[in-house]
Order: sequence, then C-alpha cells, then structure tokens
Amino acid sequence: MKSIEEIHRADIALLSDRRYEGEARPGDWYHGQMIEDDRYLIEELAKRGYSSVRVDWSRPGVDWSRFKALVVRTTWDYYERFGEFSEWFNRVKHEAVFINPPDALEWNMHKRYLPELEGKGIPIVPVRMIDKGSGESITDLLEETGWNEAVIKPAVSGGARLTYRVKADKAEEIDAKLRPHLDTEDFLIQPFMKQIQTTGEDTLMVFNGRYTHAIRKKAKAGDFRVQDDHGGTFETYEPSEAQIKLALDAMKASGYNLTYGRVDMVKDDAGTDLVMELEIVEPELWIRLHPESAAVFASEIVKRIGN
Repeated sequence: MKSIEEIHRADIALLSDRRYEGEARPGDWYHGQMIEDDRYLIEELAKRGYSSVRVDWSRPGVDWSRFKALVVRTTWDYYERFGEFSEWFNRVKHEAVFINPPDALEWNMHKRYLPELEGKGIPIVPVRMIDKGSGESITDLLEETGWNEAVIKPAVSGGARLTYRVKADKAEEIDAKLRPHLDTEDFLIQPFMKQIQTTGEDTLMVFNGRYTHAIRKKAKAGDFRVQDDHGGTFETYEPSEAQIKLALDAMKASGYNLTYGRVDMVKDDAGTDLVMELEIVEPELWIRLHPESAAVFASEIVKRIGN
C-alpha cells in the first residue's frame, strides 16, 4: 500500500474503497479485474502528462485538495457506509474537483432519478418508490401495481444488496425479512423482467456523449442477479442503433455534463428496450474488454481538468 507521501505526489486520485486500494492478492479475480481496468486508464493518463493513483476514499490523512481531480471508480462500499460516505463527500466536494460533477453524483446515488428520467421521456422499467417508514406492505404494493412478480431493492444500493425477487405467495415472508430496512431506508419495487433470464441485461458505456462499447450480462441458472460476484457472466456485445440512441438520450436526460457513465437496459415482453439503471457514480466500465475506451476516458478527464 502506498504511503500518504506517495499518494500526494499524484495528479489524479482514482477513488476506491479500503478493500481494493492495494494490489490484488494472488487468485483474487474480482479485485484483479478492477486493477486491470484502472491500469489501462492510468497508462493513458500518463501519456497525457498526468500521474494517477488508486486510493481509498476513507483513507485517513489524505489531503484531497492536493489533487487536480478525483475520479470515483470503485467505491463499492459507499452504500453500506452511506452516512460516513455522505459526510466525507459533502466536505470534500468543496475541496476538490470531482469527475463527474458532485451534483450529478448526488442525484444518481438515490434511485428516485428513475421516475425523473421517465418524466423526461426516457422509457424505463416501471418503478414504484417506497418511502422509508411508510408502512406499505409488499403484498399491498403487488396488489396495487398489478404485478404478479416483482423485484424489490433499496433506493441507495449496489451489488444486489437486499435485493429480492418476490411473488404474491412469498410477499409476507420477504416483507418480514425487509421490514427493519423498510422502516429505515427508502426502497423501490419494479416488475420482474423475464428477459433477464433469457436475453440478459445490456450495458452500454458512454464518455462525454460518445458511445464506446457494450457488454451483455446474464444471470446464472436459477438466479436473476447478473453481477459476476453472484455468479453472473458477461460477454462483449454489439448493440443496435436504437440501443445506442437510448443510452445517449438517457445520459443527456440527466441534465448534467457527464464525463463517464453507463446505461443498463433490458427488453420487455414486446422486445422494447427499457432503462434499468443509469450508473454515473462508480460504474464498472469493462475497459479491459475494450482498451481503446481508456484513451477516450483519459482524454475527457484531461479536458475537464483544463476547464
């Protein structure tokens, strides 16, 4: 692990969390792929005259004002330490330059952005927000929405934390598991999209309004979670022109000047693409599958620093 002095010598901080700041242990493929993605970016930034370093956002003793920019990359504990992260973020956003902009990051941390996108004409997977402490039961929500099967998850989350697939006959059981959390944090519920288990979920990467590459994620047999740490798989994918347009439209509809992000989408039963997520806080970008994207990413970061 680098010393504070070594960290402070870098121009740009690539923010991670305390589990992933250092080098990956032998055989740790999960951490290893993060390192590989960032290695491409670090090399491209160096070609443009900027040094960069991976650093834990909660690392004590770091003077964030010393960096030309902070790029949120793999802070994959922020939603588990949200109070602590929010306190850190609200302080540091006044001390340093964030890429993407702080207002955009705050907007994207809570999934209330989804109905906002829908209000701007972006087709999304239908969603019903559940305010913390509302007392609404999952059974009542299924009856109210008319959804026979749904997915429920926290409004601030990632990695499928507290995410459940639920049918009416299991609603009370899932409600009992989630009730302590439903009382203390916002959730959302959406209809279960069957194509997740057949076609899969398509993810398109976008840098400053430019599409670069895409992957298709699939859940393992019997599951619906596409994340690789839950057994999901992914492969390179060539999206349709309509999918590329949807990704670019969704990023633009955020209303923010975004350097990087990704758009996750899934098809409904009629074959229409619907946005599942717009990821601009700490998205995995699969740079290792399309190394050319690192040059695009690095160039956009340098442009923002120059502005």
